[in-house]
This record gives sequence, structure tokens and C-alpha cells, in this order.
Amino acid sequence: MNAAVLHQSVGSIQLCGCDNSLGSIKLSGNSSLRFFSKGFDTGLFQSGNCNYRPFTLRIIHASTSHSSVVDQASTSDLGDSTIDSPKSSGEAALILIRHGESLWNEKNLFTGCVDVPLTKRGVDEAIEAGKRISNIPVDIIYTSSLIRAQMTAMLAMTQHSRKKVPITIHTENEQAETWTQIYSEETKKQSVPLITSWQLNERMYGELQGLNKLETAERYGKDQVHEWRRSFDIPPPNGESLEMCSKRAVAYFRQHIEPHLQSGKHVMVAAHGNSLRSIIMYLDGLTTQEVISLELSTGVPLLYIYNDGKFMKRGSPVGPTEAGVYAYTDSLARYRQELDQMSSF
Repeated sequence: MNAAVLHQSVGSIQLCGCDNSLGSIKLSGNSSLRFFSKGFDTGLFQSGNCNYRPFTLRIIHASTSHSSVVDQASTSDLGDSTIDSPKSSGEAALILIRHGESLWNEKNLFTGCVDVPLTKRGVDEAIEAGKRISNIPVDIIYTSSLIRAQMTAMLAMTQHSRKKVPITIHTENEQAETWTQIYSEETKKQSVPLITSWQLNERMYGELQGLNKLETAERYGKDQVHEWRRSFDIPPPNGESLEMCSKRAVAYFRQHIEPHLQSGKHVMVAAHGNSLRSIIMYLDGLTTQEVISLELSTGVPLLYIYNDGKFMKRGSPVGPTEAGVYAYTDSLARYRQELDQMSSF
């Protein structure tokens, strides 16, 4: 279901897809219905395409709200995790982090959607990323469904000055929702919801996954492998092109993440080289030629400021004392001032 359907359609719902995430439907007036899909097909791709199957929708509750179409489940179980973040200016921070080095990065293997953890170096990179963003507010976290991205986000948050605990939101079934409830309002305030989504996964490399990159170049030729890796619309055998990855990643960003920024919430996204390239292509308005030459280092956070419908790129924070990062917006400056006042006690 794309963003246009969510924002424009009132009475029709497309009952097919491959997203098992929780969402909401905007109805007439100020009413909204929350829903989630059941029966997620784990066989996501065939020749790089998503296998669609029908959704089973279950109404959780109906409510009246002034908010736009937003994934309300992301914070419902944790209370108001944004209590410390000023929102009056309409400014919000967006932090993008490519995961730290994985065990297959270290071995120079095509990883794609294979679920591989971080190396010791990757762990250190994630911790260093956390130090760089330790004084930037984080209200909600999005990661891919892959462990290397989730590890990166969790480790980065161990360095955050607010000491809030990232908690993965489980909505896969009613029991998971019930069993993961938090019953302390104070604990909710000291928590940050973490949402996982396969749409933020690395692009699926098809029959290249698990192969050594150098050996693959010797087998198929350097030019062919370079075309698979760096072209925009040519997929590897039975895999995804960057264009295909971009369609799912950007659609998810616009549907689930951007509404949070519009409402003034500060968001961190920990994902992968190609899914983040796709999002940056959207944020910066890059051409297909510009995006294929975009290189993202592992474990280096990038900061964007969302203000009045526009994204302003601010590069990578040098460290927690980098005053310039907080001077870009009034809300971040006030946030930093609050932190300084807290540390003085």
C-alpha cells in the first residue's frame, strides 16, 4: 500500500502486500483505525520481486485523533517517549546510520538479506556512532529486520546522554503485544520504541549472496559484477536492483517515518548501504547517476534536520561536544541547553 493510497483514499483498502508491520488507516473526520497484517510470507522475493499474499485485518481500536496517517503502534506501548523533546518549532532531527562492519563484510562476501552479526570492529563502530549522537534527541528508532542493523542501533543508544532504553516493539500477534506490555509509566518515559521492518533491509543480492566478491569478479568478469553492484536498474541473478530496493525503502520511509518527523519527533534509522542510499536519494533529490556513486561508511551517523517540509543535510556530528550541530535549529539548541543544565546538578 503506497503513500498515495494512505493519504488520499478514504473508503478503499488494498488488501494485499508483504508488510507485517502495524499501521493505521485515516477515515473520514478525525477517526482512525489501527490494524496489522497476519500471515506474513517469509519468502519475500522471487527474481527480486515481492510475493504478495492477502492480509488478514483485525481491528484493535477506533479512536479520534488530530494526527496524520502515522504508525501509532510505534509509541503506544511505551507512553510518551518524546516528553523531553521540545516540539514547538516544528523542527526534527533525522539520524541515519549504516550498520557497523559485519562478519561477512570482514570476509568480503556478498551479504544482502542474509542475517549476519557485527564483528568486534563493527561493535566499536556502533559505539563510536552512539558517542557522536549522544546529545541529539531520539524519540523513536527504526531498523531493518536484520541483526547487524539492530545491534548497531542498540549499541549506539548505550552511549546516549538521556540513558533511555531502546525497546523492540512486537506486534506480530496478539499474544506478543500482550506479553510485552509495560505497566510502569515512569519506565515508559525512560524508554525509546524500536520498530523493525524488512523494507529497510539491504537489497537482496540473489544468487550472489554468500559468494566472495573477488572470486565472483574472476568468474563473471569485473565489468559484469560492477554493473550488478553499481547500476541503478540492473539486478544480479534472481536479486534486486537498487531501483527495486529504492521503491520499497522510500515508500516505507514516506509512509511510516516521515509522518513522525512532520509531527516533531526525532528519529534514528539504522539500516544498510543500499536502503540508506535510496532514502538519501529521496531526501537530497539525487539523480540515478549520483546515487550509484554515493558511498556510505559503516557506523558513521548522518544528521538531517526536517523543517517545514524540507530536509537539510548537516553531515556527520564530530562528537557530543560539537556545538555547531545544535546551533542549526532552535529546538536542538534548547535540548542541548537542557542537557547542560541537568549535568550541572
